[in-house]
Amino acid sequence: MVIALKINKIREMSSSDLEKEIGELKSELFKLRFSLATNGLDNPMRIKEVKKDIAKIKTVLRERELKEENA
Repeated sequence: MVIALKINKIREMSSSDLEKEIGELKSELFKLRFSLATNGLDNPMRIKEVKKDIAKIKTVLRERELKEENA
């Protein structure tokens, strides 16, 4: 089982790593939704966790973007 990402760990990662992580999480989310539709998903709460991880990463990327604009 994959553990949800912590915000501190996300903030330590580079922007390119975060973009890569978003791609992987979106791929995982697609697979989870597909499994749910075909009644093969063991842990439906994993979908919620993945969506939250994507939101956390997007938030950090947006914070960095705003910080660059103001600098």
